[in-house]
Amino acid sequence: MKRPPRGTRSTRPGAQYASSSDIRWDAAGEPWRGTTQASGIASLHGRITCPSLLHIVHLQNIIYSISVIQFENDSPVTVLDIEAVQAFVLTADLKSFTRAAEAMDTTQSAVSLKIKRLEDRLGRRLLERTPRVVRLSQDGDAFLAAARELITAHQGALGAFGTKPRRLSVGISHHIVGAELPWLLRQMVRAEPATLLEIRVASSRETLDAFDRDELDAAVTLRHDTRRSDGETILDEAFGWMAAPDFTHHPGEPLRLATQAAPCRVREMAVTALEQAGVPWREVFVGGGVGTIGAAVAAGLAVAALSRRAAPPGTVDIGPRLGLPPLPSRGMILHTHRRDREATHTLRTLAATIRATAHMAH
Repeated sequence: MKRPPRGTRSTRPGAQYASSSDIRWDAAGEPWRGTTQASGIASLHGRITCPSLLHIVHLQNIIYSISVIQFENDSPVTVLDIEAVQAFVLTADLKSFTRAAEAMDTTQSAVSLKIKRLEDRLGRRLLERTPRVVRLSQDGDAFLAAARELITAHQGALGAFGTKPRRLSVGISHHIVGAELPWLLRQMVRAEPATLLEIRVASSRETLDAFDRDELDAAVTLRHDTRRSDGETILDEAFGWMAAPDFTHHPGEPLRLATQAAPCRVREMAVTALEQAGVPWREVFVGGGVGTIGAAVAAGLAVAALSRRAAPPGTVDIGPRLGLPPLPSRGMILHTHRRDREATHTLRTLAATIRATAHMAH
């Protein structure tokens, strides 16, 4: 039996997967026959324990699709380390070895080593590494979609005979989510596709109260004081006096403010800063949430104290231009009741993604 010519595909093995064996090509170009038991693909990471036939076929097809790519060393790849593939995808998404390591609960050097071994196995450079940024190479960009599909199939196989999907309810303060929210949610879904996510966005006060009443499994809120010290600090969130670039303010006139209705700790922070600095102000817009406040700011109606990540795109911090007092930063805190693997992985990914998107803020 001859090996298929370069650049062509032979019949996909999944099509005849009900038979007792399948054919793969070894590095020397000779046919290799192996059983198609679950143990035959356990080398993906040794964790598949009775996957369904459908998921075995799907995994085998993905592996075969990757294996027939012609690599620089002319050796087809038949086995990939699933954790190395996960490390590559996370690094590509978060653009940081450090953030990928946080999501995987490992070290930066371990992530770097996994990806280096994956690149060696593929015979291709997947990432372009520079001191300031990590970017996909041309080969990495071509490999990314197949890598995602492999991870999805692997997770599906692991959960083929699992119990009822677990639910994870997460509350997030509306003061710390902005334009990156869709991407943040997507990363959480990708972390554990079998987990049923429930997301609630509200004020920090409402979110933390719901968490304390056990209505939420986890909460991401702002810490405005030292009355409680529980939770993990994700980062310190910076605030600014955000306004439209063409916002006009005449000296001697009260500063036009857009705020959330009291009680609101960010409103308290802004008003305290202005009054201590002797800056006159008046509320011209009172909204029910950061989204409506952002609309007033983007329209040029008023200035608002907003975290830079929650401010509408295109707005700027006019505090320095108007001589307004600096606003203090606030700790962004992750609280959780859950310690199981799925929840921990999802919340680690959430925290790492928030840190990774800090550079996207104003």
